[in-house]
Parts: sequence; structure tokens; C-alpha cells
Amino acid sequence: MKDSIIILCGGGPAPGMNTVVFSVAKTFLSYGYRVIGLHEGYTGLFNKNPRFEDIDFLKADAYFNRGGSYLQMSRFKPTNEDFEKNFNLSLFQDNNVKLLVTVGGDDTASTANRIAKFLEARNYPIHNIHVPKTIDNDLPLPDNAPTFGFNSAKNEGAHIARTVYEDARTSGNWLLISAMGRSAGHLALGIGEATHCPMTIIPEMFNKTSISVDKIIKLTLSAILKRRLLGIRYGTVVVAEGVFHDLEAEDIKATGVHMTYDEHGHPELGKISKAVLFNDILEKEFKKVGMKVKTRPVEIGYDVRCQDPVAYDLSYCTELAMGVYELFTKGETGCMVYVDVNGNPKPLYLKDLQNEEGKIPPRRVDIDGGIAGNYYKHICDYITPEDYEAAKAIIPNPEEYDFKKILNW
Repeated sequence: MKDSIIILCGGGPAPGMNTVVFSVAKTFLSYGYRVIGLHEGYTGLFNKNPRFEDIDFLKADAYFNRGGSYLQMSRFKPTNEDFEKNFNLSLFQDNNVKLLVTVGGDDTASTANRIAKFLEARNYPIHNIHVPKTIDNDLPLPDNAPTFGFNSAKNEGAHIARTVYEDARTSGNWLLISAMGRSAGHLALGIGEATHCPMTIIPEMFNKTSISVDKIIKLTLSAILKRRLLGIRYGTVVVAEGVFHDLEAEDIKATGVHMTYDEHGHPELGKISKAVLFNDILEKEFKKVGMKVKTRPVEIGYDVRCQDPVAYDLSYCTELAMGVYELFTKGETGCMVYVDVNGNPKPLYLKDLQNEEGKIPPRRVDIDGGIAGNYYKHICDYITPEDYEAAKAIIPNPEEYDFKKILNW
């Protein structure tokens, strides 16, 4: 019986999923391995009747450059009871599996490590190598290396934001854009920088003060006021969704915006558009301060996850896939594959990345670094002390909209 490998995908999609999966397949097929694609993520490993299929060259060649994920994904996370009662050991034994390749975020990686230890304890040692993905770019890879999918998502997000900016300019309106990124603002900042957005609001900005609805509103109005002083009555504002998730529940309730709440009284932010929420809050503020500003909400999220990967990710994901084979032949296991700027694959061991709780902490935007620092210094529009006198013709208290005062910078 041929030696086999199993490939599965966990979490949500990102551009390049198929490139990784089918580049891994092509590489191992060329060395005589059987390649098994497992559908529904980890669900298939805890199921007596898993849905899987053999991957051959023709299938791999047809799908490697497409968006989405040919292998159906799942966020299923097995419990200890699942390991004891439902683990499908025969799937590995009957198919002579030597390597489990997982593609996903930190949760997918941690579960892969648990599976490897579980099999080893039952005298069935198997290698496991993880390929890290997320469009949020928030996994702590060395040398600020991106996670695969980020550049493709940023490219499509910037395409949408460019179109939206042109709409704002053409119609004389302000378009409010919410971008994916629950724990970090990389995608929002990347879109804002690429499109010369006059204001981008990310969680990392609030490094010297707490996040509040009032501060989000004032940062937005700071850009609108500054542009009016410049004779410009249009623009866009990009906000990372993580800004809203970091708000106190009572702060959101106080806005009076209608939404549903869970049994603990927390607003169910996952069920609503953050752009619509942002727009509703701002419209109330405009009425309060007597400003006539027309705004429209735009959400950038699910529309960037399954697009075709750009050339950068096609190459990067191919290098990651070939790196899986290189690490496997060197006996590596329990690791994530990382490819440096020269294309050399290296292992990143989960134990070295995890915190005391066993989780991989997110890589956040370096707000003091060159990318963020120069964007906020040179591209953003906002009120400064030099604008106070002129701004009084529009609003009586312009110092309250001073960008650096709001953030305590």
C-alpha cells in the first residue's frame, strides 16, 4: 500500500487555500504518495463516515489557482470527549497515512498538535505540519512576513474602497467602510493606506486611551471638518471591525441604535453590519451638532475571502506547499511552515508561539512603526491646533476634534 497524506482545511476561507492544498498535492504526488483530501475540516476525523476523496494531478492542476476552497471547511473544534469516543483512528490505519497537513488559523494548528499527540500515545506516530492562513494578517510570523491570503484580500478590499472613494468624490458624500479584522487592524490600515483614505480607525490607535463610541465619532468628524476647511466635502472613513468588538456593551447601548442582545445583555455584533452600525451612530451625531453630512455604509468582509488569489499569493502559497514537503523529509512535526524572503522554508514550533493559555496571541499593528506612523502623519486629514480658529466657523468647539488630543498622543 502506498504511503499517504491527508489534507484538511479549518476555519474560514482565504485566497490561496486551493493553491496551498493542490500545490501540496502536486508535490507529494510527484514523489509517489497518495493524497487524500478530507472535507468538512476536523469533522471528518471524528466521524465514522468521513467525506474524503483522492486528489490526482488533473484535479490539482484544475483548481490550484482558484479562489475559495475545494475542500469544504469547518470550524469544528473537538472536545476531550470527542477524542475518547469519536476519533476515527481507522482512517489513518486503513490508508497508511504518514502526514496530516492542516490549513487554517491558530485554532486549527492547536488541534492538529493535539491529534498528533493522541495518535502517538496509541502507538501510531504521524507527522503533522500546519500552513497558517488568515486575511487578518495577525499571526506572529517572523520579520513581519504576511499570512497567506492577506495581500489578495487587501488588493480586493482596496479595489472596492477605490470605487467607493470615487463614488464619494462624484456625489459629494462620505462613505463609511467597515473592514474585517477582529483582533488587529492590518487589513483596514492596508486598505486605508492604499486608497489614501482621509481617516482609518483601528484598535491599535487607542494605545494611550480607551476605545469609546465618542472617540470613534470625534475621529471621524475630525477628518470631515479638516476636509471642509480644505474645501473638500467628500471622503471615506475605514474602520476595522475590531474597534466595535472592543467597545463596552453599555457604551453601544447608550447610542440608542437598535440591535439584539444575548442572554447576558451583550450586543450581538456578529449579527449586524458594522458599517451600518457606524453610519447609524454618526447620523445621530450630525443632528446633534447641526452638521449636514450625507453618509452611506459599505461592508468589506465576506466579499474578499473567496476571490482568486493575486500573483503574490499564488507564488507564496506554492512556496509554503513545497516547504511542507521539505520539512516532512527532514522529520519535522508539530510545527507551522514559514517561508523567509528568500523562499527558504523553516519550522515554527507551536510551543514557542503559544502563551500560557495555549493560544497564539495575535500580531497587532505596530502603531509606532513606519507604516502606521507615516500614514497617520502624511495621509490622514484631521484637526490640529492650527485649525481651531478657522474651524469655529463650522463648529463651536473644534479642540474636541483634535486628532492627537482624542487619542492622547
